[in-house]
Amino acid sequence: MRELNSLRGEVEDWLGLHKQVQDTSDLLDLAMAEGDEALGVEVAAEVGRLTIELDRREFRLLLSGSHDRGGAILAIHAGAGGTDASDWAAMLLRMYMRWAEARGYKTDVIDEMAGDEAGIKSVTLTVDGEYAYGYLRAERGVHRLVRLSPFDAAHRRHTSFALVEVWPEIGEDSEIVIRPSDIQIDTFRASSAGGQHMQKNETAVRITHLASGLVVSCQNERSQTQNRENAMKVLRARLAELEEQKRREHMAELKGDHVKAEWGSQIRSYVLHPYQMVKDHRTEYETGNTAAVLDGRLDEFMEAYLRSTVGQ
Repeated sequence: MRELNSLRGEVEDWLGLHKQVQDTSDLLDLAMAEGDEALGVEVAAEVGRLTIELDRREFRLLLSGSHDRGGAILAIHAGAGGTDASDWAAMLLRMYMRWAEARGYKTDVIDEMAGDEAGIKSVTLTVDGEYAYGYLRAERGVHRLVRLSPFDAAHRRHTSFALVEVWPEIGEDSEIVIRPSDIQIDTFRASSAGGQHMQKNETAVRITHLASGLVVSCQNERSQTQNRENAMKVLRARLAELEEQKRREHMAELKGDHVKAEWGSQIRSYVLHPYQMVKDHRTEYETGNTAAVLDGRLDEFMEAYLRSTVGQ
């Protein structure tokens, strides 16, 4: 029923756009017949708006994967670079949350581990909204930052890395079945800030999937039950991604290609010194407006990547 309602809404949107085009065409005929310049200006403005809307909808046709229309689970892990890497992970978290906010998506941090001196070692959050996964899957990979380090007394240039992982939200009605005998559940006291309740009670949950060795932990909720539900949500998503990865590797073997199960080098570089530039190494798309990108202006990068994958 959810899929039916979603498809019905999609069809109604396209029919509505078609009617707007017809109405605008009728106005254009009227403006030309009467020589009404003011009406002509109004029609031109409407044509511009409809063109932008059509481009947006045509792009969304690229988001046709089985999970593209749904929500996403996003994880950020500090990599090489010490304290700078932890700070870089926190900067990426802010960037993605600002991007989600601009699109009207809801975000919820479900697990976070603070850095030793600053920033974060890792964070996991859910992003709920239409096409959240379709867009965010373009962000998977290693992100590289080059800047003058605020943590270096000599203020030297440092390079830091962070890994971004993205999985689709998988509902309990999915084909992924997790039996109680498949998992081991441990509870512990949450390490993040949250008041005396979190410090005194074992509300944090760690789930180990015995067959695959996947380990998921959640600790940001005050309730052990909520943390367990969130951890199971992440585990389902990771298991689904694992199955998809196995399928891709099997297809690659059939085609004669060799696929390594690793993240590889960075997908995007953010250079703040000695010049300002953000460049995606997969598409060569770049911009000098680094402040806007770090403030969440990511659509151009996402769309350039998703367009480049058509037919792959």
